[in-house]
Amino acid sequence: MRIRGFLLGLLIMISPWATAAQALPHIVILATGGTIAGSAADNTQTTGYQAGAIGVDALVKAVPAINQVAHIEAEQFSNIGSENMTSDRILALAKRVNELLNRADVDGVVITHGTDTLDETPYFLNLTVKSHKPIVFTAAMRPATAISADGSMNLLQAVTVAADPQSQNRGVMVVLNDRIGAARFITKTNTTTLDTFKAPEEGYLGSIVGGRVYFHNRIDKIHTTASVFDLRKIKALPPVVIIYGYQDDPEYMYDAAIAHHAKGIVYAGTGAGSMSVRSQAGIEKAIRAGIVVVRASRTGSGIVPPVANESGLVANSLNPAKARILLMTALTQTHDPKVIQEYFNRY
Repeated sequence: MRIRGFLLGLLIMISPWATAAQALPHIVILATGGTIAGSAADNTQTTGYQAGAIGVDALVKAVPAINQVAHIEAEQFSNIGSENMTSDRILALAKRVNELLNRADVDGVVITHGTDTLDETPYFLNLTVKSHKPIVFTAAMRPATAISADGSMNLLQAVTVAADPQSQNRGVMVVLNDRIGAARFITKTNTTTLDTFKAPEEGYLGSIVGGRVYFHNRIDKIHTTASVFDLRKIKALPPVVIIYGYQDDPEYMYDAAIAHHAKGIVYAGTGAGSMSVRSQAGIEKAIRAGIVVVRASRTGSGIVPPVANESGLVANSLNPAKARILLMTALTQTHDPKVIQEYFNRY
């Protein structure tokens, strides 16, 4: 009887802790590679390292505090530098995230990713994932082996954001360097600095301070559950290329796009998307060949307005890389220029 009483008392004592552990949000970490999983021979080396050298289990193990924030399930989706992300990979990633978030036991997803194309993949998921649950991308500017590597804190903060109930219905987010960015606006602005990811015109959604999430803003652009784009109908993304505008830019770049059967062209124009006479001629030729052309700006911020005497649709405030993501996705739905322009105005 004494033993039974002791065991019962012990059970009563530990049951609150067991309940608390069970109450932790269930967050799935999908690892795709990048600098956050990078490795170098010297701990002072922050360039010339091997991206995607470390597996997701090691990344999670390096952050013991993460288990106090959420119940973690880790999955190695890929292990590459993000410059090698392709349209088929981001399509497969979006479908996998949809599968995970459809599970009743999953409360959110965190995706580790390289920084070089971190303004592209999150925006694609922002357009195509159908869930109100948090989807958070994170990355690092220094490899895991470097002194003051930023990946571990970024991963912890990303999980903290994904586990926070405030994070629902905010679209896809990008968390680095104590900041929470919206996939629609955030972009890389510096080649090497830790605070490289910014939205110069729109600002951040919020920040993480002392392990606590603070949201300041919401965005009005359409995303996730309100999006018309349905991955179940998408088997492959149509080829869309970006052509850069500059002094003496040649018309033959558009000939190459036509010859290689591009379905869309994003023109990264000077200023507010202005074009030279050569680009104008090339764009008109592409449009006659049935290619949808969207004019963006190479400046990095600002809205590209429609101009009556210039050909092509306009990208609104999307940079050329994000404009390509939206045009690829839009072309799976329609080739009607008026409808596509409305997508660029609203998404």
